[in-house]
Amino acid sequence: MTIPLGEFDLIARYFTRPARRAFLGVGDDCALLPAPAAGEQLAISSDMLVEGRHFLPDADPEALGHKALAVNLSDLAAVGAQPLAFTLALALPQAEARWLEGFARGMWALADAHDIELVGGDTTRGPRNLCITVLGTVPQGRALLRSAAQAGDDLWVSGTLGDARLALGYRLGEWSLDDVAQATSFARMDRPTPRVTLGLALRGVAHAAIDVSDGLLADLGHILQRSGVGATVHADACPASPALRTQSATRRRLCQLAGGDDYELLFTAPTSARDAVQAAATQAATAVTRIGRIETRPGLRLIDAEGQVLDNAYAGFDHFRPA
Repeated sequence: MTIPLGEFDLIARYFTRPARRAFLGVGDDCALLPAPAAGEQLAISSDMLVEGRHFLPDADPEALGHKALAVNLSDLAAVGAQPLAFTLALALPQAEARWLEGFARGMWALADAHDIELVGGDTTRGPRNLCITVLGTVPQGRALLRSAAQAGDDLWVSGTLGDARLALGYRLGEWSLDDVAQATSFARMDRPTPRVTLGLALRGVAHAAIDVSDGLLADLGHILQRSGVGATVHADACPASPALRTQSATRRRLCQLAGGDDYELLFTAPTSARDAVQAAATQAATAVTRIGRIETRPGLRLIDAEGQVLDNAYAGFDHFRPA
């Protein structure tokens, strides 16, 4: 017989640990954290994952625990912030011990890897919804901002692009994949790697940055709009995994240019900083690839390996765009 868990039993069993940095953590009306040191700023971001929108009802709970925290840590990475703490707001249709054990295991593993602690949140009954708010610190004036790109900057991206969209296309029945491609692409979609170490290493090197969550071109568009610049992107220079390289050029471009859920860092840096960018990448043990250039003229120009201009019909993800 399964004994139902109450709200406070659920919190105590799965989401309570002794506070380490916080003066007061889970269990009171507010968490109490030490204020940032002099010369530091607090970085804060929230993201939610909603069942039926971001994941299916049968999704692996351990992977969800990882991803719910990973997508938020990725936002800290994009501004070059050091993770500090996070809160969790969790809506569940029912308190299932097996689901909660898996979710907590995935979440805690990533939290421990980044030395970050859970300091509060909320739980309620309802459609499954996972909402995390992360807090981090960054030296004043050193944050990587979307508004800081400059004409003449190189355009870089970390890791590889397109695997998450490749996995989604398979899941939606858009195409078939062999077993190896399934395994590698689903791993990237379900357990993204937040590039926190790279973001920290790029402070003082890169000008502007954003994480690739809604698609490369869509997210680049935010940098261009906020910075008042344009860009030329070499579509076929975008880094691809072995699984994606076996796909047709049309499918590969779709996945890389319009696919979301990569959570890689897209950033700009002056040409004089190329060696420093590579040094930062080596320090973070993360490959980076130069894929274009920031231009004075507004707008986005997409070219192929032969230098031919491509039509830019690659729309990124938008929660409120009609399907």
